[in-house]
Parts: sequence; C-alpha cells; structure tokens
Amino acid sequence: MTVGPARPRFGQVFAIGEFRMLWLAQLVAVGGNQLAKVALAVLVFERSASAGLAALTYALTLLPELIGGPLLSWLADRYPRRGLMVVCDLARAGLVAAMAVPDTPLWVLGALLILVQLLQSPHMAARAALLATMVRGEAYLAAAAVVNVTAQLGQLAGFAAGGLAVALLGPSAALLVNAGTFVLSALLTQFGLVKRARPAGAPPGASRWSAVTGGAGMVRADRRLLLLLAFGCVSGFYACKEGLAAPYAEALGHGPSGVGLLLAASPAGAVVGVFLLTRFVSPDRGLRLLGPLAVASCAVLVFTVVSPGIAVTCALFALSGLFSAYQVPANAAYSLAVPDAMRGQAFGVASAAVRVAQGVGISAAGFAADLIPAQVVIAVFALIGAGASVALAVAWSRLSQERAGAEPAPVPAG
Repeated sequence: MTVGPARPRFGQVFAIGEFRMLWLAQLVAVGGNQLAKVALAVLVFERSASAGLAALTYALTLLPELIGGPLLSWLADRYPRRGLMVVCDLARAGLVAAMAVPDTPLWVLGALLILVQLLQSPHMAARAALLATMVRGEAYLAAAAVVNVTAQLGQLAGFAAGGLAVALLGPSAALLVNAGTFVLSALLTQFGLVKRARPAGAPPGASRWSAVTGGAGMVRADRRLLLLLAFGCVSGFYACKEGLAAPYAEALGHGPSGVGLLLAASPAGAVVGVFLLTRFVSPDRGLRLLGPLAVASCAVLVFTVVSPGIAVTCALFALSGLFSAYQVPANAAYSLAVPDAMRGQAFGVASAAVRVAQGVGISAAGFAADLIPAQVVIAVFALIGAGASVALAVAWSRLSQERAGAEPAPVPAG
C-alpha cells in the first residue's frame, strides 16, 4: 500500500518553542499596529476636522511598503535576522511613542508614520526568512498557514479592540500602548529566538545596488518564481470588492453595518480556507490546486452582477476568501524555492508586487464605480481575473509537467 505525503499538523509547529515566540511576537505587533491606525485616524480628525486628512493618514500606513519592500528588505540578507527584527521593533516603539506627544504638528505625525511603516519591510522580510529556517519539511506549510491566519485575525481583532481602546484611553494613550507592543515583540524575539549568524551569501562589502536589484533579477530569471508571484498578484482582481464595500452596501440598501459585514466576510472565509487546505490537503496536491483555486477565487464574484441580497453577497465574498487560501501554499513554495541568502530580497519583491497589484486593482475599480454600478465593476474585474488565472493555471501545469519530465528516472534495484 502506498502512503501519501503526510499532511502538516498545527500541533507540529506549536511544539517548536522558537516558533511559539515568533508567533507571539507577531500577534502582539499586528494587534498594536491596527490599534495605532485607529488612534492616528481619530487623532488627525480631531485636530484637523478633515475626513480627507484622516483618510490620507490611513493611506500612509500602506504606501511605504511599496518603497520599503524592494529597497530595504535586502537588510534581512546582510545582517543577523534576529538582531534586525529587534532593532526594527525598538525603533518603531520610539517613533510611535513620539507620535503620542501632545500637540505634535500633523506633518511631523505623517513623517513619523512613514518611518514606522518603512521599518516594517525589513522586519517582515527577516521574519519570513527565519520562518523557513526554523521550521523545515512538511511542517513549514502549517507554519506559513498559522502566520497567515494570525495576520488576518490580528487585523480584525485589532480594529475591533482599537476603536474601544481609543474611546476609553484616548488616541495618545492608545499610541503609547502600541509602542509597548513593539517593546514586548522585541523582548520575545531577543530572548525567544536562537541567535544565528549573518546569512551566508554576498560579502558585506558587495554593491548595495546589487542587493536591491538582486531579488528582482532572480525572480525574472526563474519561471517558477515568476508564476508563483503572478498567482499572488491575482489578488488585485478579487481585492477590489473590499474597496467597493461601501458603495455596494449602499446599492443593496444597507448602511455601515452592511459595510462591516461585507468587509468581514472575505477574511472570515480565508481563515476557514487556510485551515481546510492545510489540514486536509497534502502540500503536493495544494500546489496542483493553485490554478483551479485562483480561478474560483475570482469566478464566484461574477455572480454579484445580479445584485443578490446582503446575505448572498456575503456568502460570495466568503467563498472568494476561502478559495484565496491558495496563496498560502503559493507563498510557501515561493519562499522555499529561494536560497536562504536571498530570501529577504525575494520577499521584498513579492511584497511590493502584490501591494501594487492590490492598490491598482482597488483604485481602478473605485474610479470605474463612479461611472457604472459597483456590483457590475466587481463582476467585470472578477471575469478578467478568472481569465488571467486560467492562463496562469495552464502555464503552471505545463511547468509542472516539464519539471516532472526532467527528473531522472529511478534506477531499478538489483
């Protein structure tokens, strides 16, 4: 009887003490980050009475990743990763604490916020690279799934608790709490993770520009990495539904409560999808399902064109989120296909590419929704995304067949 590949269990990764510390550090930092976003939006609105400035402040938490991803992630390949994470956490703690100083000019708040977000890129790159080092084999997929789910649940919980915390403590005190979460993250990282040397690779004196561009060059030269990155960028098509949640809810006759339901449906579905994919599907089969799941994550949203009620729409959004769980095995395969000495750079390239895809998709859908109904825009983007995913699925299948054919045949015994 042939035994298939063992499916990774969540218990396997939580049994690793070092992973538990990395996970706890991520949990407190993600929750604190969401708290800070709420606090800053409230603080800016209170001081300026401008909804536009409040929205711009929130946007500033997203934009620096486009710069920090490709330009700063290389630091994770040049310096000891644990130390880099600790330095980034402590620097962010100091910057956020400075934001809490009363009567800080708004332009200073904006500048401090940009610096905080820029530091997030090398920190995330170092954490992603360390994860692939500390958790090996089949268990790595489960570890990647836990990190993904933690990020999504941390964002949801952080936003919910953030509003309550700001109401009870005030924006400045809430920012100090966020600074404390970064300090706690630094302590967990410093004393919970094993000390490792600088990643082997380019010598410290090598060209800084080659460090910045090396990741992009490596991805362009490897068709497998390029396809995996393209699967990540498919999110730009199905993410447009989140940017159009408010006008769509209004079209369905619902107010803010409807917006909240629509926004919560997709991440809720994604959490379920990640659990099912990781728990019941082997890693090899998960990679074979990349194409079909990417197609499905977009295709289910085509049905929004008929303007179903809020309940059916939430179900469609949740299904899209569930199918989008293919991103976990895609991300894991991408990380494992990259040499350890270049994981930070490769992570920065992927992070920036996906952020651009999502930003362009959401922005383009927003402008389109000024001309045609939001539900039609979502359906059109879904149709285009499904078509692009079909092309990716065909290319991925052909590449997999080529790689299988290139593997040497086993030598018969005897």
